[in-house]
Amino acid sequence: MRLVFATNNTHKIHEIQKLIDPSIELLSLKDIGCEDEIPEDQQTLEGNAAQKSFFIYDRYGVNCFADDTGLEIEALDGEPGVISARYAGEERDAEKNMNLVLDKLSIIKNRKARFRTVISLVIDGRETQFEGVVEGHILKEKRGNTGFGYDPIFQPEESDLSFAQMPVEQKNKISHRGRAVQKLVEYLTQIDPDDKV
Repeated sequence: MRLVFATNNTHKIHEIQKLIDPSIELLSLKDIGCEDEIPEDQQTLEGNAAQKSFFIYDRYGVNCFADDTGLEIEALDGEPGVISARYAGEERDAEKNMNLVLDKLSIIKNRKARFRTVISLVIDGRETQFEGVVEGHILKEKRGNTGFGYDPIFQPEESDLSFAQMPVEQKNKISHRGRAVQKLVEYLTQIDPDDKV
């Protein structure tokens, strides 16, 4: 079985390939010759993930999956949510995004937040979604230099470190994306005929 991951991030591809059954060949957008600007203009993470996976399936006729992730802050009514990447503007500047969050929360005591990833898997035109969530809170200042996006200001409940202070392996074990991927992997294992011997 060949499965396209709607990304060109080779690190993500290799990471998931290690987790799934060897009989499933994981391909990137580059592998199928996709250079399209994939739309993601829906109002929810679920909608964006589905829009991306169906775009690839409908245009290229290949089984695929796509993901979308958002930071949801309780005191900001779930913001930045689906617009997390462009919260402070279309240029998708992580520093500006973090500064905007810290500014909005500067006099707010409730700093509860969660990261949520939704994966949309389309096989033979049928969609299945998987969700991964990690609860935590927004720090008062940035900590750490690894990771990306909002990692320096997010501390998960399971740790005293921000995501940006953790080794990648540690973050992957508890992260929202890691949890969603684990559900995807379990599902793919169940439907893989080689695993049903």
